[in-house]
Amino acid sequence: MTQYAHLVGWGKALPKTVLTNEDMAKIVDTSDEWIREHTGIRQRHIAGPDETASTLSIEAGQQALERAGVSAADVDLIILATSSPDYQLPGASFMVQAGLGAARAAAFDLKAGCSGFVYGLSVGSQFIASGAYRRVLVIGAEVVSVCLNWSDRRTCVLFGDGAGAALLEARDEPGGILAFSLGADGTQVEALRVQAAGSKYPLCSESLRNGMKFLELNGSQLLRFALRDTVQGLLGVVESAGLTMADIDLFVPGQSNQRLLEAICKTVGLPFEKAFINIDKYANTSAASVAIALCEAFEQGRAKPGDDIALLAYGAGLTWAAAVLHVGALDQSPIAVSWPLATRLQNRMDRAMVTLRTASAAVTSRAGRLRRSLGTRDRDQ
Repeated sequence: MTQYAHLVGWGKALPKTVLTNEDMAKIVDTSDEWIREHTGIRQRHIAGPDETASTLSIEAGQQALERAGVSAADVDLIILATSSPDYQLPGASFMVQAGLGAARAAAFDLKAGCSGFVYGLSVGSQFIASGAYRRVLVIGAEVVSVCLNWSDRRTCVLFGDGAGAALLEARDEPGGILAFSLGADGTQVEALRVQAAGSKYPLCSESLRNGMKFLELNGSQLLRFALRDTVQGLLGVVESAGLTMADIDLFVPGQSNQRLLEAICKTVGLPFEKAFINIDKYANTSAASVAIALCEAFEQGRAKPGDDIALLAYGAGLTWAAAVLHVGALDQSPIAVSWPLATRLQNRMDRAMVTLRTASAAVTSRAGRLRRSLGTRDRDQ
């Protein structure tokens, strides 16, 4: 029997530190007005020393599992899309497996730049369709800030850090990932790359001196690629799903540049109101971008059961990836408070409850003493 890869849980994690455009203007020669006008970005989250691709992935992954009411022990495979793992070796997915307690899950890293999460959904859906696995956790996570040149205003204002996760589960009823389309053009690798720390240019004093550890970006080249190749991929995958653009309820693209996203919508004939945009809050989080946006769309009620959602991403490689997701019935469980941000919130709530109970007890005690005092006075009179 054919198995369909349905989305049953989602989650996201953002670093605590937020840099606004005003903050960026103190670092490089730019302004809030210029950044907003040219990109749509207002702020971005930047990872601290203890926030890595794996720690953010664990938090996002746990949320996805808890929303679906699924134990980590029941996950068969973890796919982590990232270009900024904790270490050169081993992959960050193995630390995520350990951190989640998914002891029997296979795991691997997937590197496809900004397209990575949609690549991961496509790969995960095929493992489910083949019958090899029942539950696949797909995560997109990036700490892009570690490879940014913070004196280069052309790049440092564009990116942020974060992670998003989606749990795919096998079901008999049609739905879930209806179709996907992947593409690459390896002749354009120089358009978006970080040269150092690979086998060609090992991380050494010379590569550091030459600035090869920093992200290099050719914006105009990426723009042409997005408006040509990725648009055709989006139109093709919608057709493969047996739909038209008019049937699409929600469009969740990689959050690269708001102007570009408006141009893509216009080119494919999709009202921009159908696009989910959160670049203003998070900037471009690369492989985490579509994952975070999809999670937030569910949280805000923009994505819901019965919807047909188009996903689109493009980036380093150059690569692009498109998919159509039909949202099936959701049996959402409450999120258990057990992870870093939530744990701090729970601790505060616990302290507040203790304070409230203490205050209540004090009031009750005082009221009792007052009643006894009044009773004594009545008898004396």
